[in-house]
Amino acid sequence: MGDTVLVVGGGGREHALAWALAQSPQVDEVLLAPGNAGTAVEPGCRNLNVKATDIGGVVVAAQEHEVRLVVVGPEDPLVDGLVDACEASGIPAFGPSAAAAQLEGSKSHCKAFLLEHGIPTGAAETFTDAEAALEHLDTLDAVPVIKASGLAAGKGVIVAESKQEAADAIHDIIVDGRFGAAGAEVLLEERLFGTEVSVLAFCDGTDFSVMPAAQDHKRLLDGDEGPNTGGMGAFHPSPIADDALLGDVGRDVIAPTLAALAAEGRPYKGVLYAGMMLTDAGPKVIEFNCRFGDPETQVVLPLLTSDLLDAF
Repeated sequence: MGDTVLVVGGGGREHALAWALAQSPQVDEVLLAPGNAGTAVEPGCRNLNVKATDIGGVVVAAQEHEVRLVVVGPEDPLVDGLVDACEASGIPAFGPSAAAAQLEGSKSHCKAFLLEHGIPTGAAETFTDAEAALEHLDTLDAVPVIKASGLAAGKGVIVAESKQEAADAIHDIIVDGRFGAAGAEVLLEERLFGTEVSVLAFCDGTDFSVMPAAQDHKRLLDGDEGPNTGGMGAFHPSPIADDALLGDVGRDVIAPTLAALAAEGRPYKGVLYAGMMLTDAGPKVIEFNCRFGDPETQVVLPLLTSDLLDAF
């Protein structure tokens, strides 16, 4: 008889993870907390009435069902310390610790980390005061990207086309509280131009294995127009992400990130997702996500020919 695995989350990403894990000959059942309508009818899968953000509830469910592994999909429970809570209770979990997940939990922290360690990225300044941010905006020659520092479900980035749009975004985020606590800090970041590509890697704290690259569509409307979303769709293969590019990202981004985090006493274990912009000056990091991408996972995992459970 096989093992039971618990996947935390309820989106398309978690459906893809559950589907892949259910193919494993080592797995008897995949539980999901909470899952969705699709996973409710997926063979070998069963939904639980437990929210992804209910840290204590997930731990109790994992104990009650004697799961072999907890696989965390979304960013919120990772940043809130679900992996730490599982491991403190003796439950193996796949994903970074809360300390390592700050690379996604705080864009200001991530930007400072990238710049400190010489990992290629755009310049940025962070503000908590709207007037100070607006004064800095006036000194810039180019219109910056405005980013809420905290977690905003992939919607906290405003790609302004004019300084007035940028100023309005600053006011909306800091003064009007558009993203709540996630907007307590705001980044005014150099806008990078080029083609965006998502590079995900399995990491064990020191070593890593890069997955095939995917490209996702963030803008709401056709023609790359409209506001950013959490993702409108993704595709693979990417016509611009060849083996040489993946090697460059592994050498210049993933490897130094893992080395720096290990040196800081917060080794990174899980999936590290590097959102890259392929600029004329070379690939640069737009953001780090500390988990499988959504919707990238849905096009990348079906390419895996080995047992996903063994990768965890």
